Amino acid sequence: MNNVLKYKDFIATVKYSEEDEAFIGRIEGINSVVSFEGQSVEELKSAFSEAAESYLEFCDRKGIKLRKSYNGVLNIRIPPVTHSQIAMYAENHGTSINAFIRDSIERRLESAYRNPVL
Repeated sequence: MNNVLKYKDFIATVKYSEEDEAFIGRIEGINSVVSFEGQSVEELKSAFSEAAESYLEFCDRKGIKLRKSYNGVLNIRIPPVTHSQIAMYAENHGTSINAFIRDSIERRLESAYRNPVL
């Protein structure tokens, strides 16, 4: 099961609750907690679009930003051997570790958006 839904520029994660016998979704990457649910996939998708539209209207009415802000600093944990390999690659190619990681991530995202799984 794909646990992600997309509506306009919104992405939501989805889980199934056995207790409630319902799909429960949450819109990710926004400044509020917005959840929705449905008994079927069709109900879930409909509830997602309604929740997203309500959130858009709320943000417009209150004059608040739709999305979370990110500062561009990302700390990651990788195995020491991977760190060493990145450092050697960057040195051999006249670039920095940061530039190597940024370029690698950007290439992966470009590929993902050309061939979306969402």
